[in-house]
Amino acid sequence: MTVLLGTIVNVIAVLIGGTVGLLLKKGIPERLTGALMTGVGFCTLYIGVRGCLDGSNTLVVVLSVVLGAAVGQLLDLDRHLHRLGERVEARFSRKEGGNGQIARAFVSASLLFCVGTMTVVGSLQSGLQNNHEMLYLKSVLDCISSIVFGATLGAGVLLSAVTVLVYQGSITLLAQVVAPYLSSAVIAEMNCVGSLLIIGLGLNLLKVADIKVANFVPAILLPIVLCPLYALVF
Repeated sequence: MTVLLGTIVNVIAVLIGGTVGLLLKKGIPERLTGALMTGVGFCTLYIGVRGCLDGSNTLVVVLSVVLGAAVGQLLDLDRHLHRLGERVEARFSRKEGGNGQIARAFVSASLLFCVGTMTVVGSLQSGLQNNHEMLYLKSVLDCISSIVFGATLGAGVLLSAVTVLVYQGSITLLAQVVAPYLSSAVIAEMNCVGSLLIIGLGLNLLKVADIKVANFVPAILLPIVLCPLYALVF
């Protein structure tokens, strides 16, 4: 199905990058791996801070984060994501040491690859215009990131390709339905909220905090409702 071509290329890019990272991991000293992980954390923070500048409505962002956190906590999304990673890890624990690395890599990579503007806008362009250019660019960036993730966190990055396929593929296939609700203002606030989550992920990678970022994922969708409400009230 050509409409999913951009997403399929993105999935392949993650798998290739993750595989290359796993191959490199065997020849990288542990102290260098730690330095690379710190570098990934700093770059993730930079991506998050830069994305936050897209937002212009502080109230919508605050309400989205607070309400989204409540929904995510009630659904306990972080636990479900980690449980999925742990189920896979249980089968490969002898190879990975059974120390939670697969689950951590899966959750971290899935969030990094799926919460940015390029995911939403690129998937909409694929679904509405059969234009995959933005997702091709995202594929290159994700491939590079997955190499580093594979080298530092291990095989869990490969599992994140499934998340990319399901999440991006769903937006692409539903593009005709959701597009009318995604104005430029809504997309900007969604990106701002998503970027805040990326900052949280960066802090986790730097081991500065232990934030259950997955529980905040519903916040990304709330600007779709809150932006029109804000326009009506104010």
